[in-house]
Amino acid sequence: MPRIAGAGGRLKDIPVVGHKRVLLASPRGYCAGVDRAVVAVEKALERYGAPVYVRKQIVHNKHVVATLEQQGAIFVDEVDQVPQGAHVVFSAHGVAPSVVQAASDRGLRAIDATCPLVTKVHREAVRFARDDFEILLIGHTGHEEVEGTAGEAPDNVTIVNSPEEADSVVVRDPEKVVWLSQTTLSVDETMETVRRLRARFPALQDPPSDDICYATQNRQVAIKKVAQEADVVIVVGSANSSNSVRLVEVALEHGAKAAYRVDYASEVQQDWLADAETVGVTSGASVPEVLVQELLDDLAQAGYGDVHTVQTAEEDLMFSLPRELRTDTSGNRDARALGGRSR
Repeated sequence: MPRIAGAGGRLKDIPVVGHKRVLLASPRGYCAGVDRAVVAVEKALERYGAPVYVRKQIVHNKHVVATLEQQGAIFVDEVDQVPQGAHVVFSAHGVAPSVVQAASDRGLRAIDATCPLVTKVHREAVRFARDDFEILLIGHTGHEEVEGTAGEAPDNVTIVNSPEEADSVVVRDPEKVVWLSQTTLSVDETMETVRRLRARFPALQDPPSDDICYATQNRQVAIKKVAQEADVVIVVGSANSSNSVRLVEVALEHGAKAAYRVDYASEVQQDWLADAETVGVTSGASVPEVLVQELLDDLAQAGYGDVHTVQTAEEDLMFSLPRELRTDTSGNRDARALGGRSR
């Protein structure tokens, strides 16, 4: 991803009591599913040439989308906006079977960049629906991932948006109910929702494995530790990124005096740093590292050049690219077939 032009000198180095420092959360930024999806679009553009169409934002990050648009990607809301026979990439958030069918009906050449961890939740929904369970899907109505999962079993899924909704949800058979979740939620809030559901429906079954993805959990654990010592936390991530928004909430819940979300370093306000000795920094799972580095550069100009990394986990997971993109035009295995690379 290209580097964003810095705003040089925009933030001032105003003295505070004590030593200025940054606590930089790790892990942060790109997860394996996001990396796979972004590389899939880049590879499709290399292989097939522009334009390549993408249904919805490939990942929820303004900078990533704008960069791919510059390379020739065209983002659309629905597949009926894609010319017949063209290539279309399904985003990392997944799609319902009806979308797959609509693409096929138009003769589109579809490339599925759904995160494998989201695909796992889809398969769980199909399995439980086949056994006629009612599925309580914990997530946010309208989010692409929730729409895709619910679309796998629309007659069996009820969306539960919050712990409060758990207190009023109605099920047809309390003895045959299971919960699943959107992968990018707050772990703590999801567990509170499950606790309330189980209090009402003791027979509630758990998913066979944790639905909230490893990256979401790891980023929340890291910011919890940072927040304990931070006067202010700055989260880099877009407003429609569920996991980025959750990081702000988690920081506030675990000790940060203030927390803000920005797309770019240029959005940081001078008054956020007033009397701040320690600034915590992290980024959502769809954020390229270049945006974090821009923020660190701006903070250094404001006197926060002492950066300490707070690491709570190591991440080395990579996912293979969609099958269509694992080889080059000559049929040889592509060097980026696993999809992972440093950003």
